[in-house]
Amino acid sequence: MPFAIVRQDITKMTTDAIVNAANTDLAMGGGVCGAIFKAAGPAQLQAACDKLAPIKTGEAVITPGFGLPAKFVIHAAGPVYRPAKKEQNEQELRAAYTNSLKRAVENGCESIAFPLISSGIYGYPKEEALKVATSAIRDFLINHDLDVTLVVYDAASFSVSREHP
Repeated sequence: MPFAIVRQDITKMTTDAIVNAANTDLAMGGGVCGAIFKAAGPAQLQAACDKLAPIKTGEAVITPGFGLPAKFVIHAAGPVYRPAKKEQNEQELRAAYTNSLKRAVENGCESIAFPLISSGIYGYPKEEALKVATSAIRDFLINHDLDVTLVVYDAASFSVSREHP
């Protein structure tokens, strides 16, 4: 199935599911997370998240999309980047993508849009985050039929993505 990288606002995506780069408490945060909560309806989305929280780093859970064009929001907790724990960071980030994809398939989704998880305030270097994301997504697509979009918001991330198709 198709896998594309686009520069767009993830809250405007008309996929079956969008992924929220969540914290383990599933609380409204800043960046992508804050934008998704605001667009979905913060009170409704927080109430749905409160029933599922907390989650571990690398895990993913699903809620309705409420006011978003997407039917669902999949909340995936990526790692806070720690240079001394490169291998653990990578395993947890990969798990966040894989578990999100699993939740999408379990819920009958045919399309999903991801942000570049952990690459904002969690400090994961964008180029490394992109390599983990594309590897995890491509590995999953070998055995699953799903339309996947990686949505980057800033020009720097998009230029990195064009260098690593």
